[in-house]
Amino acid sequence: MQIESIRLKNFKVFRDVHLKDIPAFLVVVGANGSGKSTFFDVFGFLHDCLKNNVRQALDSRGRFREVLSRDATEETIRIEIQYRMPISGIDRLVTYSLEIAERDGAPFIRREILRYKRGRHGSPFHFLDFTNGAGFAITNEEDFQKPDEALDREEQKVAPDTLAVKGLGQFERFKAASAFRQLIESWHVSDFHIHAARGRKEAVGETEHLTETGDNLPLVARHLYEQHPEVFQKILATLAQRVPGIAGVEPQLMDDGYLTLRFRDGSFKTPFLDRYVSDGTIKMFSYLVLLHDPKPHPLLCVEEPENQLYPKLMAELAEEFRLYAQRRGGQVFGEGRRRQGDFFQIYAQRGGQVFVSTHSPDFLNAAMLDEVCWLVKRNGATEIRRARDDAQIRAYMAEGDQMGYLWKQGFFEGADPV
Repeated sequence: MQIESIRLKNFKVFRDVHLKDIPAFLVVVGANGSGKSTFFDVFGFLHDCLKNNVRQALDSRGRFREVLSRDATEETIRIEIQYRMPISGIDRLVTYSLEIAERDGAPFIRREILRYKRGRHGSPFHFLDFTNGAGFAITNEEDFQKPDEALDREEQKVAPDTLAVKGLGQFERFKAASAFRQLIESWHVSDFHIHAARGRKEAVGETEHLTETGDNLPLVARHLYEQHPEVFQKILATLAQRVPGIAGVEPQLMDDGYLTLRFRDGSFKTPFLDRYVSDGTIKMFSYLVLLHDPKPHPLLCVEEPENQLYPKLMAELAEEFRLYAQRRGGQVFGEGRRRQGDFFQIYAQRGGQVFVSTHSPDFLNAAMLDEVCWLVKRNGATEIRRARDDAQIRAYMAEGDQMGYLWKQGFFEGADPV
């Protein structure tokens, strides 16, 4: 999967923005308060809507009125995501559209649509279409030999504040809904905390993927050490290049049943517990574990990865993110999904897209022209601008300048605090 465009209407500071032609690796910059965290929260919001429901997702963000843009002319929140995925051997552009409103103080889903073109011509076909909790989903969408009117529709009802893709996505017969549900569940919106990653951990819980906070780092490290030793050795080799003196990392099960990480310094025989290791070392190791996941996430959102890291590491870290975005062959949906046929098998072979926000000129120096956008806040609303669309930035980059230096020198118009 690769997200190609995002349109937001009345989602906090984004009254009406449309970001198109999104690359596999996107770097977002902007002043504090310009909306970088809000942009990333779109994905967290959809994930929370799926995990719970729309009401709970809004409540955790201050309820509907706090999420709705100030001075909105229409009291409806709209999110539209277009992403490209192979379906039955053909690359297709899929659109997911969600409209949320409020009635008598309670939020509800006004409209939810999932659509894509079945053939080379004609309008996109709606495979899922719900209004106010009632609608239909197609059960034989993969039968591309049948005309649109011959497809089987199944009428369904869901709770007014529950995503249709959540309920219908549990069933194999609703393949488009099931695929999109799996996508949202597999997104990783990082909220990494070094204090959460440190220390002893119970040897139970999620072991295959790093959590958003990184609090299961020792468990995932042990899983890689035992089940994917070649991946673990690659992580250690890269860590040794990034952090001088680190000769190894050992996930160790203690006598009391807790798991901890021990770091080996080449100058000493006895390994150190992770609480004696620098914040930057823990963070770099965590990012490498995340980026070398044998089953990569289809989307990573990482805010300000430069914190606690040495500035000279920014170029290497940016390249690690870019390589992750170019990966192929990961199984997004897990082994069980392989039995569901060609539709899922082909789709699961896509790599992961990466969105990163940063305040680091060193990190930005490693970015290419097409990979950068910046946010500008005017009159309480945020605009999104692309570096490639600015003639002056484009000319300087063609002459060999670097993006971070141009940003520091004020060439990103409107990006600096006023």
